[in-house]
Amino acid sequence: MTLDLVDAGRELPNEINVVIEIPKDSEPVKYEVDKSTGAMFVDRVLSTPMRYPCNYGYVPRTLCGDGDPVDVMVVLPLPLVPGSVIRCRPVGVLKMEDD
Repeated sequence: MTLDLVDAGRELPNEINVVIEIPKDSEPVKYEVDKSTGAMFVDRVLSTPMRYPCNYGYVPRTLCGDGDPVDVMVVLPLPLVPGSVIRCRPVGVLKMEDD
């Protein structure tokens, strides 16, 4: 199955699908799914000792003003595998900006 076949969710807006790009507590490497191939690419290596505090991903088949899908932070006690899909219940919104 390719990630471009995953929908945004079946019970919107109460439940959404999230494709995980970066696992919780991972090293400062930013991964991103390539729109044209669906493959997981290394976007960049961050020059900081920071670790990701939660799983980070996106809602498939959505589009924000920056041309990317809606970003999502998934709060769980465990890291998830990049490329995995998890059903989530949105509980809040954070305004995020790309560098």
